[in-house]
Amino acid sequence: MSEQMNRREFLGVGAAGAGAVLLGTQLAAAQDQGANWPPKMPPVKIYKVFIGRTGGIYLSRPTDEVEKFNRYLANLEYKLGDVKFIGGDLVPPTEVEQVLPKLAGADAVLLFHLSAHGGDAPLAAMTKIIDIGLPTAVFSQPFSGHGWMYFPAWQKQGKKVMLLPSSDWGELDKAACLLRVKSHMAKTRILVIRGPVGSAAACSAEQVKAKLGTEMIPVTVEETLKAHEAVSLKDAEAEAQQYWFSKAKKIVEPTKDEIISATRYYLAVKNLMIEKGAHAVTSSNCMGAPAKGCLAFSKLGDLGLVGACEGDMDSTLTMLMFNYAFGVPGFISDPVFDISCNALIHFHCTSATKMAGPASKRLPFSIRTQSDSEQGVALDVEMPIGQAVTCAKFVNLDTMVISTGEIFKITHDELGCRTQFWTKVKDANSMFRNWGAGVVEGGVMTLLHRVVFFGDHMQSIGDLGSLMGFKMVEEA
Repeated sequence: MSEQMNRREFLGVGAAGAGAVLLGTQLAAAQDQGANWPPKMPPVKIYKVFIGRTGGIYLSRPTDEVEKFNRYLANLEYKLGDVKFIGGDLVPPTEVEQVLPKLAGADAVLLFHLSAHGGDAPLAAMTKIIDIGLPTAVFSQPFSGHGWMYFPAWQKQGKKVMLLPSSDWGELDKAACLLRVKSHMAKTRILVIRGPVGSAAACSAEQVKAKLGTEMIPVTVEETLKAHEAVSLKDAEAEAQQYWFSKAKKIVEPTKDEIISATRYYLAVKNLMIEKGAHAVTSSNCMGAPAKGCLAFSKLGDLGLVGACEGDMDSTLTMLMFNYAFGVPGFISDPVFDISCNALIHFHCTSATKMAGPASKRLPFSIRTQSDSEQGVALDVEMPIGQAVTCAKFVNLDTMVISTGEIFKITHDELGCRTQFWTKVKDANSMFRNWGAGVVEGGVMTLLHRVVFFGDHMQSIGDLGSLMGFKMVEEA
C-alpha cells in the first residue's frame, strides 16, 4: 500500500496516457450528455375516483372538498414528476359501471371514500373497482361513515389494495409513490453481466418477466471490455476529476490511473445502459476485468439508478423497488452481529455517496482499494450517526424479509469491507438465530446479502406488499 497523500499531491502523480480511443458509432451517440441520462420513466397513470355523497346530507363531505383534493393532487403530480392523475369521476351521480371501462388505460387507482351513508352502494362500487385488479389505494377520512369496517376484508382476501384511514392528506403522497412501483418495475430493463446469482426464481428471466414485467438483458464480459475501450481516456479523466478527485475527503491506496480506469468503466456501463434502454445493472464479474465495479455502481446510486454488485438479482430487485417507492439508493451489505451491544454491523465496498437520494448532499468519502483483493477502486463512505435505516431483501419473487435499525457507530476495521456502520436493532440475538426467517436459502451470497436504505420503511413496505402481492416477513 502507498502512504496516504493529500489531493493536490495525488493529482500531480501518474499519467492517464495520451490520445483518445476512437468510439464506436453506437457508443459515441450514447455518450452524449443529453436528455437520455439519467433515463426517466414515463409517468404512471393513476385513476382517481370519488365515491360517496357530497353536500349537506348527514355525515357527507362538503361539496368543495373534491376540488380541494384535485388541487392537492395537481401539486403532487408536479412535485413527483413521474405520476399523472387522470379520471376524477364522482360516484354517484356517475354509475360505477360507467367508470370500470375507463380503468383499462390506467396503471393504478386512487379511491376517495367520501361517505358510506346511503346504504351499501358506496361499498359495492368500491369493491367493483378494486376487483379490476389494479394496485389501488383507498383514502378515508374520519367521519366518512362506518364503511371502513369492511375495508380490511379486502386485504384478507388478497386484493391489491392499501388502506389509508387518516385525516393527513400527506398520506396521498405516500400512496402515489407506492402506486407507481408496479408500473415502473414493469418498464425496467436490467443489464445482467456474466449471469445472475441468487434465488432460483430471481435468476430466471422468464419468471422475473412474468411476475414483475422486468426484463433481464444478458451482457457478456467481452461486451464490457469493448465498451471500456471505446471510452476515451480524456473523457474518463474529466469525469474522474469532476466527480471523484475534487470531492474526495482523501485518497489512500489507488493510483490516479486506477481511478481513471474505474471511472472509464462507469462511462462504459452508462453507454451500455443507454444503448439497451436499461435503468439498472448487476454484474457477477464486478471483481474482474476491465475494472472493479465498485466506483461505477456507487455513481449509479447517486444518480437514482441501480448498480448491484456480485450479480445479486434478489438485491437488485429490492433496490429497484425501494428506489421507485422512496427515491433512495440501497447499500448491499455483508452483515455480521455483535450481540453484546445489540448490533447488526453492515459493511461492503460499494456505496452511494447520496444515500438520502439524488438531490441530497454527498456524504464524506475516501477513495480506497477493494478490501478483499487490496486492488481496484472502492469507497469508504461515512454514514451519519443517528440515521434510521431499513434492512431488506426481496427473495424468491414473493417475500420481502425486513428489519429496521439506527446507525450508532462508524468503524474502519481492516478485517471488513471499506464502508462500515453499526446499527442498533430490535433484538440482535433473535435476528442472529432467525437469519433468513425461514425463507432465504441458497449459497453464501444469497443467504448473506441484505440491502440497507435510509429511513424506516417497514409500514410502507407492508402496504407495497399488499399492492404488489408479496409477503413481508420481519427478520428479528
